[in-house]
Amino acid sequence: MQFDVLIVGGGPAGLSAALILGRCHRKVLLCDEGRQRNLSSHAIHGLLGREGRSPSDFLDEALEELSCYKSVEVRGTRVTDIVPAGEAFRFVCADGTHGTASKVLLATGLVDELPELAGLEPLYGVSVHHCLYCDGFEYAGQPVAAYGKGDKGAELAIMMKHWMSDVVACSDGTEVSAKTIRKLEEYKIPLRSEPIRSLEGADGELARIVFESGPELPRAGLFFSTGCHQASDLSKSLGCKRNDKGGVVIDPATEESSVPGLYVAGDVSRDVLLVAVAIAEGAQAAVAINKAFLRSDGFCE
Repeated sequence: MQFDVLIVGGGPAGLSAALILGRCHRKVLLCDEGRQRNLSSHAIHGLLGREGRSPSDFLDEALEELSCYKSVEVRGTRVTDIVPAGEAFRFVCADGTHGTASKVLLATGLVDELPELAGLEPLYGVSVHHCLYCDGFEYAGQPVAAYGKGDKGAELAIMMKHWMSDVVACSDGTEVSAKTIRKLEEYKIPLRSEPIRSLEGADGELARIVFESGPELPRAGLFFSTGCHQASDLSKSLGCKRNDKGGVVIDPATEESSVPGLYVAGDVSRDVLLVAVAIAEGAQAAVAINKAFLRSDGFCE
């Protein structure tokens, strides 16, 4: 199987790129294993024209739109290996699909490192969140908590004060620096440093945080700062240069990574982690890829 472009990842960035490349009559294979970062969330926020749309509805609509472009093929599988082969790339998928592509776009995204807290799983994406820009607005006027080990939760709590007034920092049995404690006091943010026993709630809605000692803390929401990592090792195995945040570095002139013919878009670049930005990055990468084809075919310089 030979393709112009292999797109790895079917989140907003990969889907957006596939749409643009389909409209450029490029033969595209998009491979996705269905593990989008925001699937646990009930709504996408900050996306003009689609505010409050569920991530699953967004994906269904995007795939329906892509089905209009016969040069774009979508497969529900994971790309397990990509190897440079001359001026192209050989690839292999978990379902046995294999072939070559002239260009590769990695839109594999990130995986959030969830706090190891009892009771978190049924609350995640409903009342426990990782992104203030995505979900902070809805908690104005409600009691919330900021979670993170060491200074991370406290620093998040300080930033959260712009969105909501009733914030408590939780460090889960870890020490917060004296400098950060002074900042918490300056912003009148309480600190609960006791280890957390569990999160309690019903129907996805957080009700309280239970500690190993001390009183329970009634809260309507919790935001956490525990980090994230690349969802795929493909950029590493291909030798892409990364920045100090672990994001793949691109050449601003060509939009390529340090590996010729290899592009990235969306959260894999670890810049601004919003759906709206991922869509834009996917479109930008697709235009750059098509321009590269046009140059090599002699249609432009």
